Amino acid sequence: MARLKPHSKALGTSAAKRTSVRSAMPLPAFVPPQLATLASAPPEGAGWLHEIKYDGYRAIGAVAGGRTRLYTRSGQDWTDKFAFIAGPLAELKVGSALLDGEIVALDEDGRSRFQLLQHGLKAGAPLTYYVFDILELDGRDLRDEPLSRRKEILKKVLAGAPDAIRYSEDVAGHGDRVLAKACQLGLEGIVSKEADKPYVSRRTQSWLKVKCLGNDEFVIGGYRVSDKKGRPFASLLLGEFADGKLHYRGRVGTGFDGADLDDLGAQFAKLRRKSSPFVDIPRAIARDAHWVEPKLVAQIAFTERTSDGLLRHPA
Repeated sequence: MARLKPHSKALGTSAAKRTSVRSAMPLPAFVPPQLATLASAPPEGAGWLHEIKYDGYRAIGAVAGGRTRLYTRSGQDWTDKFAFIAGPLAELKVGSALLDGEIVALDEDGRSRFQLLQHGLKAGAPLTYYVFDILELDGRDLRDEPLSRRKEILKKVLAGAPDAIRYSEDVAGHGDRVLAKACQLGLEGIVSKEADKPYVSRRTQSWLKVKCLGNDEFVIGGYRVSDKKGRPFASLLLGEFADGKLHYRGRVGTGFDGADLDDLGAQFAKLRRKSSPFVDIPRAIARDAHWVEPKLVAQIAFTERTSDGLLRHPA
């Protein structure tokens, strides 16, 4: 009768075989990245995923059996230049993978800064690889899978990864709010992607990028009352002085925390006035407005100004 091998030894042999197979897997070849089309505003709908737009170098990362390659958007091998990322990338617990992301240098507030990245490459400073897509895993091409599925797979692959390799989070829907928050934090903008679309190596309309283009001070001339309990206002009415007259520039209702709301509510109580300080506010806006003396100034982030001077997506 043949003798059965001990169970533990059999498991050890099987594990060794799996390790051998994984270490023998070829390094995935470079794939040109999918590119985003510039848009003036985020798309609407829950079918869009919105991510931070990083200010760094786009990088396609290949890993297999402890070997790594990092490629630029045009396919140049920059593994040596990105050595700080190549090492941690090799630690991913996969047979092979092809990743898409952005290599950045972060400032003290956690924001990516391209100037810091340039200095960091020369000085060998710490870098971070924010990965937002996976194109291949263990020899399987994932590009035809919808983005939402690729994101699920990617999140599992990066679970427990070294700190230099991070999953790029996303928010489903609410593009205007995501952009407003990004602009408020001083970020470059956002990238919006259709959740049900495959990965294609060209510029597409299923990936859209929206930049934070403006950041300036505006005078508060009034506010609209909120119907939410404990919130002193729904939005602020903003303006700019030109030739001694206050011109209406729009309203902003996002980007406030509890302290901001309480502080502004108290100040508005002292600055109330009966008439509008604006020379050109629309009737529809003025109808439900409460006016204040134009003495307070707010720092506002916005994407652009319309042809009539109004702010788009202010925060």
